[in-house]
Amino acid sequence: MAESAAMGSQSASGAATPHSPAAADPEALLRVESLSSGYLGEDVVLDVNLTVAAGEAVAVIGSNGAGKTTLLKTICGLIPTTAGETRFGSRRLTGLGAHRVARLGVAFVPAERHLFNTMSVEENLALGAYPHRPDPETLDSVFELFPRLGERRGQHAGTMSGGEQQMLAVGRALMSRPRLLILDEPTTGLAPVLASEAYATLGRLRGEGLTVLVAEQHVPLALSLADRAYVLDHGRVDLEGSSAELADNPEVRRAYLGIS
Repeated sequence: MAESAAMGSQSASGAATPHSPAAADPEALLRVESLSSGYLGEDVVLDVNLTVAAGEAVAVIGSNGAGKTTLLKTICGLIPTTAGETRFGSRRLTGLGAHRVARLGVAFVPAERHLFNTMSVEENLALGAYPHRPDPETLDSVFELFPRLGERRGQHAGTMSGGEQQMLAVGRALMSRPRLLILDEPTTGLAPVLASEAYATLGRLRGEGLTVLVAEQHVPLALSLADRAYVLDHGRVDLEGSSAELADNPEVRRAYLGIS
């Protein structure tokens, strides 16, 4: 794999702007409109608007506890929506269970990975294709993308390193041949060199046309991949813009890049 993540193209001009519901794009592959959700009657995500166009990479950045994971899980049907809606192409996702969202072409890679530790690499990958039989061509493409998985196809997932487990989690998601890949904190627990390798792989997938939505605390890596990004703070989107705009924004530079 490449040594560093590829830079995404810049898709907007001008300065990063405060978040606005008017920014929603009716032609987007994924469209989130005035979305709120949370736990035990308490909203964690509040009135979020977000779009992802086909073939685009979009990042949701913010500190721990900003609501990034809750937002992604709500989109994927793992947490119920309390207000607003999510659409995927022409289909309304709001109210669908996670299994139905997945069957529409949305694959989710959680930060916890949720691998079956006592099952082999190949068995974990096969489960990613469920309810269909694993496609040998797709399996070969995963092994091409992650050669180490091919070398360890018979190894139990629980005996692999953190970096290898992250490869397996992404590979399992790709077995469903998704239209949209959603990743929550893909660098969790990874050494810097492995985190860069992970983003290099995401850059390659994005270059092949896969649409990507990623939530990340490691802001420089996220901005290196994404065309656009949203800054989430206390469950609300405070800023949005191209990755270049946000990287140059003094507020973002101070809060997330350590640059005054």
